[in-house]
Amino acid sequence: MKKVLLILALIFSATSFVWAQDHPLLMRTPTLNKTHIVFSYAGDLWSVAREGGEASRLTTGVGREFNPLFSPDGQWIAFTGEYDGNVDVYVMPASGGVPRRLTYHPGGDQLAGWTPDGRQVLIVSARSAETGRTAQLFTMAIDGVHPTAVPLPMAYEGSYSPDASRLAYVPLPRSFQAWKRYRGGTATPIFIATLSDSSVEKIPRTDSNDFNPMWPAGDGRKIYFLSDRNGPITLFVYDIASKKVTQALSNPGLDIKSASVSSGGASDTIVYEQFGSLNLYDLKTSQTKRVNVTINADIPSVRAKYEKVGDRILNVALSPTGARALFEARGEILTVPAEKGDVRNLTNTTGVADRDPAW
Repeated sequence: MKKVLLILALIFSATSFVWAQDHPLLMRTPTLNKTHIVFSYAGDLWSVAREGGEASRLTTGVGREFNPLFSPDGQWIAFTGEYDGNVDVYVMPASGGVPRRLTYHPGGDQLAGWTPDGRQVLIVSARSAETGRTAQLFTMAIDGVHPTAVPLPMAYEGSYSPDASRLAYVPLPRSFQAWKRYRGGTATPIFIATLSDSSVEKIPRTDSNDFNPMWPAGDGRKIYFLSDRNGPITLFVYDIASKKVTQALSNPGLDIKSASVSSGGASDTIVYEQFGSLNLYDLKTSQTKRVNVTINADIPSVRAKYEKVGDRILNVALSPTGARALFEARGEILTVPAEKGDVRNLTNTTGVADRDPAW
């Protein structure tokens, strides 16, 4: 159909955005140092005090910036960014500033972690894969040029032991992040590699999805990670000496999506994301508390705007006379005349996806 369809897409009204201040804001992939939490929201990085409050924006790039991680001393933030038409790893001061690009490979490079000395970042990249279907971990000096491969054939996440002699890593990509309790062949385990000889120890599991390993700098005896082995994804801990896994955090509700252990000489807290909200887990007391965050900013996605939906038609139906057609496009139900007339939005329901029209 040649006719270009335009609908007024009311993503969120001013009233609904104020409502969102007191509800989950879809804050993602948080990281933590002594004083602040940095997280991804609406495609940018934001910073808020550990106690909560009003967040301030750190990045304003056209593309997304996500997966931030504080350096071990808490002075720098590394993150994955979509600047300059590619996905690469960047670093910036923790207080904010101009991001500096670290990787330049034409393929996508994403941040996985830091080395304990804070001089290098750990990145995941498929730059050396012969088929382009597997990835490896590389270290990249923050003032260097060329990355160095970690001596492991496949890896997608990683966290160093405090002495940098071992690496807790995930050897497989997560295939079905939106599926609940997947138990197929690509369910992800966590391995612990001794880097001097690449020997591997496996964290005990049956068929669960284990991921997001965290090795606190102040305690080399324990590895924290996320798993769905007992139901909803929650926090577990592996004791290296006893070889036992225990559940650290009870979670009868929604999945925990990501977590990060604090840096800057204060490896006593894990910040985690659950249903778009930020929460702190104290490693000493095993207590949790929610961080109340307010975001007041000019967010393009919450302003009313026009959207072209002619190339986003999904389902079609005809009127009995064939004079008009029904279309589903971008969550709205539209009627379109066969020849002359106006396009009509029948549903016009903000925040609701209307589907499968039938006359």
